[in-house]
Amino acid sequence: MFKATNGLIGAINFIIFLISIPILGGGIWLSTKANTDCLRFLQWPIIIIGLCLMVLSLAGFVGACYRISWLLWLYLFLMFFVIVALVGFTIFAFAVTSRGSGRPMMNRAYYDYSLSDYSGWLKDRVSDPEYWEKIVSCIRDAKVCQKMGRYYGYMPETADEFYRRHLSPIESGCCKPPTVCGYMYINETTWDQSGGTMGYGDLDCSRWNNDQSQLCYTCNSCKAAVLANLKHDWRKVAVLNIVMLIVLVIVYVIALAAFRNNRRIDNDEPQGVNRMTKAQPSRIHF
Repeated sequence: MFKATNGLIGAINFIIFLISIPILGGGIWLSTKANTDCLRFLQWPIIIIGLCLMVLSLAGFVGACYRISWLLWLYLFLMFFVIVALVGFTIFAFAVTSRGSGRPMMNRAYYDYSLSDYSGWLKDRVSDPEYWEKIVSCIRDAKVCQKMGRYYGYMPETADEFYRRHLSPIESGCCKPPTVCGYMYINETTWDQSGGTMGYGDLDCSRWNNDQSQLCYTCNSCKAAVLANLKHDWRKVAVLNIVMLIVLVIVYVIALAAFRNNRRIDNDEPQGVNRMTKAQPSRIHF
């Protein structure tokens, strides 16, 4: 039982160690190759996750395979905080994404997005000018708006065909003006502003720019679209965290059993030696 428990913990942590190598390598590669704010923004979280996984897995692997109790104790200590952190993040993720969604528009298959529908920490974070510049850099680097164009044969997409498209939040909020502005469709990212209603005072209508480097990147609708995207992604991460928590709790219980086995053997070894000493027959004197 002891060998099986320790062997299982060692095998699990060896796999985690192998997984941590490409994660850490990817973060280091980004730090040397990053030439945009988007990539620089991603590198440190990846490096930190890779290092944490590597240290944690090494402690578990060595502690289990070489029966080093203090390393297993350190592994259990760190694992406990990882589990607590995942529980906290999961609760936080559901809490900050509880509000806000797209608004259906008449005669449109896509949704429009309004920043007023969102509130709380995530909204403040996204709206922060320094943070927003990094997000816009990511959207530009991904060329989301440039990839919106569609052609049917040699003919570009018509307005009616565009209105029937199911756009992503970023495409709807950042690459076109809000529907309320009443601008006339020319193509996916170019709109005629001459006949618009200016959205009855909606500031996003005045922020829209046909310049392909500007579009609606300064619009509140773009920030709301990013929040909608984050809500969708964070909810998926939260569900994945729940699965990871179940796995980590099982691994933690197995590691705890291995730690107790180590301590029991460490405590039994001196007693075993004493028993052997006491069991030796006394010499017979003639």
